[in-house]
Order: sequence, then C-alpha cells, then structure tokens
Amino acid sequence: MGFADFIRERQFLTNVSPATLQWYKYSFKWLRTESPSQDELKEAVLRMREKGLKATGCNSAIRALNTYVHWLNAGPEVKCSPACRHPKIAQLKEPQCVLPTFSEKQIRSLIEWKPKGKAERRLHLIVLFLFDTGCRISEALTLKVRDIDMDNMLATLDGKGRKQRVIPFSIELRRAIHRYVTEFSRKPESLLFATSAETALGRRNVLRDVKVLCRSLGFNPPARTLHATRHTFATMYLRRGGNVFSLQRVMGHSDLETTKRYAHMTTMDLQAVHQRVSLLSRV
Repeated sequence: MGFADFIRERQFLTNVSPATLQWYKYSFKWLRTESPSQDELKEAVLRMREKGLKATGCNSAIRALNTYVHWLNAGPEVKCSPACRHPKIAQLKEPQCVLPTFSEKQIRSLIEWKPKGKAERRLHLIVLFLFDTGCRISEALTLKVRDIDMDNMLATLDGKGRKQRVIPFSIELRRAIHRYVTEFSRKPESLLFATSAETALGRRNVLRDVKVLCRSLGFNPPARTLHATRHTFATMYLRRGGNVFSLQRVMGHSDLETTKRYAHMTTMDLQAVHQRVSLLSRV
C-alpha cells in the first residue's frame, strides 16, 4: 500500500473533496518514501522549513502526513490516539499574531460604495455577502441562487470537507440580493456570482478587484484581504454580543479552538470589558 491506494480510498470511499485530495498530494511530495520512519518524517519537516515554509504551512502538511502514516499502519477503521505506536510528527508552535481585520470606517466605505454596471454590482454584493455572513470566499463563489432562502433569510453553503451548513443573513443583505437577482435575471440553477459566460469566478480575480476597490476608496487593504472579511465578521460578532459557540456553528469550524483564534479582542474591547467587571468600579 502507498500514496496511490490512500488517495483512491479517500476519493471513492471517504468521498473527500477535490481540494482535500490536492492537499494530500502536495503534502506527500515532502516524503522520500511511501513508508516513512520517524526520522524520515522529521527530515521531511526540516526540508519544509529550509524551503521557507512558515509554521502554519508546515502544520497543514504535517496533518496530512500523520493521517497517511496512521492509515498505513493502523488502517482507516482505527481512530488515531496517543496509544498509537506508529511514527508521527508533532505540530510546530505557531506564532499567535493578531489576525488582520477591516476597521469600522473601512467597512462603512465599502458598504456605502455606489457601484456602476453589472461587474461592479456583483463585486459589491460579494463584499456585502462576506461581511454579513462571515463565509469563506470559496463558499460564496460556489453558491447558487436556489441555495438562498429569501423568506427565512438563510443560505445553504458547501463548506470544507463537503459539509453543508445553513447560516442566517440580514434583511439588508436580502434587499441587495433581491435587487441583484431581479435586475440581472439570475435563475435558481445559476451561480449567484458568475462570469459573463456563466462560469465560476476565480478567487484571485475577486481578490484583485477587492484590493483595487479598497485603494480607490482611499485605504490599503488588510493582509489576507478576502479572509480578513471573515476575521472581521468574527470580531464584530463577539463584540456585539454573540457567543463563541454560535460563532463556531456559523463559521463552520469543527474545532472550537479554531473559532477562538478568530475571536481576538482589541485593547479597547478589553478596556470596555474590564470597566464593566472591575470590582473597584462597583464599590
């Protein structure tokens, strides 16, 4: 058994997404053997670091390699646990950086922008959709008109690992979607956001257009611009009274720790909370 057998099982038995298959294939390129020892796993990670991969990128590959090695030694029926004696490599410590977000002034500028023409209208709706739902750009770009329940203001998204989830959206977004769908005759089977040839928009093209829009409105886009809308949504969600468990469900995280990472708080947030809970302020 080896890489090809693992990929085949994942594709046809586990039914993982094409993106996950590509992730496995990329990760396997770091291994020099299909049956790695502990030292060979360690050597693979050392090569990643020497090639300039950051800790986050290494950890992504490490997860794939550990999954493969467990399958190779214990099989798919046995869940990996600390009791497993097969080779495995520990995750690297990642720097806990403050995730990039848009400021409230920047959000207001983007929301109040007056687009002209179909392409600008589409771009504006994409931005509104990302800010209002906190979804991934890949989820927004694969959304079909039929996936939107206008009456109940709910959208059905296809998330990572082929996991669907239903999320709410605001009445303001419903108005924007209704205007766009009506004026540009979007059919139920159509992608909500599509090219003139009715094909899916490319993520890189959307990223380029959003960056250009930000600069035209007088500010530099934050790092990881499209994903920063997701960071911003999470921060605002908690800042305005939402709880981290509801946020986890909305954002489609299987691990609560991932959600907590998005839920960073600014110094001003901490000051406001401290003023409310301070024992001295209540005396």
